Amino acid sequence: MIPYFQSLTYSLGPLTLQTWGTFVAAGFLVGGWIAAARAKRMRLDPNMVWEMLTWVFLAAMVGSRLFHVVFYEPAYYLLNPWQALNPFAPGYAIMGGLFGGAGAVWFFVKRKGLDFLAYADTMAWGLPWGCGIGRIGCFLIHDHPGTLTSFVGGVRYPDGKVRHDLGLYLSIVGFLIGALFLILDRFPRLAARGSRLTVSGFWVGAFLLADAVTRFGLDFLRVADRRYSGLTPTQWAVLFTGALGIWLLMRTKRTAS
Repeated sequence: MIPYFQSLTYSLGPLTLQTWGTFVAAGFLVGGWIAAARAKRMRLDPNMVWEMLTWVFLAAMVGSRLFHVVFYEPAYYLLNPWQALNPFAPGYAIMGGLFGGAGAVWFFVKRKGLDFLAYADTMAWGLPWGCGIGRIGCFLIHDHPGTLTSFVGGVRYPDGKVRHDLGLYLSIVGFLIGALFLILDRFPRLAARGSRLTVSGFWVGAFLLADAVTRFGLDFLRVADRRYSGLTPTQWAVLFTGALGIWLLMRTKRTAS
């Protein structure tokens, strides 16, 4: 069993910083660096990646906040509407961040006259690593406790009970998807080394499908999330994103054949 340890804030000289926010910011930076490196390899402009990341960050934070407010605690925020605008209040849902970030990428590349799916593929390369790092912050603040378990990877909480910790699991999933991309990239049918993919959209589709399958299953282990007809808001959302991922993968297969 994994022992319980928690870090909400830490000190850096005279500053007191949030552990969760630090890992989220680190995830954005590392994911951005990986996406920019991928863009350069695919003969796209890495400067465009860094420029759009600013908008992606802002849109993802707004989207994740709105998703939480609307689907997870609507009654509370109807009574406390100004708290919905408080960036320091708890409550950010990564699924809303995914939608917000995707919208920012689409708006940016269309305004610049760029290929949306080509740049989305490069962003998809950085996304799993960014999620893996950012979710370490979720694990350290333990904001996603799960059901009781005897699993060796469970966390022994202060009350002595062992629980699944979704922050830990989702961090591992992020790193595993990133590793899967590295493996898939070795197959010449899927990627042309040193040049752009023949068909854009493969990596976006692969990420959406892998994320949807794992998120749908893991959310059954949650104990504190709101549910609609037995499913969490994220589970309902990944039914859409997973279907979109399958469509993108089928599209790339048809076009490449």
